[in-house]
Amino acid sequence: MDLIQKLQEQYIQEFSNNVPLDEFLLNVIVTAILVALLRLFYIHFGNAISNRRRFGNNFLPLALGTLLIIMIVKSSIALSLGLVGALSIVRFRAAIKDPEELTYLFIAIGLGLAGGANQPILAIVAFAVILGILYLSKLLGRQQVFRQENRLFVNIQTDQEDVEAIAGILAQHLPYVELKRMDTLEQGMDLSFVCRAKELGDIARLKTAMQELSPATRLSVIDQPDLIV
Repeated sequence: MDLIQKLQEQYIQEFSNNVPLDEFLLNVIVTAILVALLRLFYIHFGNAISNRRRFGNNFLPLALGTLLIIMIVKSSIALSLGLVGALSIVRFRAAIKDPEELTYLFIAIGLGLAGGANQPILAIVAFAVILGILYLSKLLGRQQVFRQENRLFVNIQTDQEDVEAIAGILAQHLPYVELKRMDTLEQGMDLSFVCRAKELGDIARLKTAMQELSPATRLSVIDQPDLIV
């Protein structure tokens, strides 16, 4: 028992000498706050149609895991070489449906690297600059940003084959219309749109217009398009 206690005390002392506890806690807190802000930014301003809220939950463990690895290996060349050998046999096969997802993952990894390298000020400044540039690029690009709760997934099955006519009807009744998928059927088409409606009356008028287009047209509306993969 005495030997185990001495080894524990020696390990704690060695860890405290290489990584001061106050610096470690500061870096963890700063990284966690920045990653939480990154997640909120991605949820509200991201363009990916996949479930951004669920995907954003990966940012925090990814950043903190990177921080922990960098803090462990930065003071030991042997550990860093061992890490390279260990990671060479590991394959990550995460399904990335949108390049934007990969971009935000790299930002989360960068925050973890900055925290592990004991550079909290650099992380804060770089994070503010990156998010500022991303936000300005969306404004300059005139990309319409809308909140998740205002988005609708509209599926239309019709015997008509004029895509422009159907999209025109949607545009007349809804302020935002974006075609996401089109499948041809034996007779007609199956169209999927992401839209936004100001009020429930817009949906009622859209239903009437679609029935006037063709009695065989079927309209399906879901208020959580991020659940559609």
